[in-house]
Amino acid sequence: MDVNDKNFEEEVLKSDLPVLIEFWASWCVPCKAMDYVLNELEKEFIGKIKIVKLNVDRNKIIPKKYEISGIPTFMVIKERKIKDSKIGALSKNDLKKIIEKILAN
Repeated sequence: MDVNDKNFEEEVLKSDLPVLIEFWASWCVPCKAMDYVLNELEKEFIGKIKIVKLNVDRNKIIPKKYEISGIPTFMVIKERKIKDSKIGALSKNDLKKIIEKILAN
């Protein structure tokens, strides 16, 4: 699911589930490589975590607010708080560990 500056609060901050956000851009090769991984994780953790993407070229407010300096950046927000953040492409296993840690707390 894509989120943007306008629906970020509703879709992410007010979500009952923890949210894994990928900050990305269409020209970013590592970002494109993450699509398959995110789709797999979305199926694996359905109903436990929401996985969304925010395009940094089309949305300027949220990336600036969260000081996004490189892409892809992955951030987990739970109960309106940043619980984890990583810059750069990650393996499915690395992202899975982050998700499992967030779900355990």
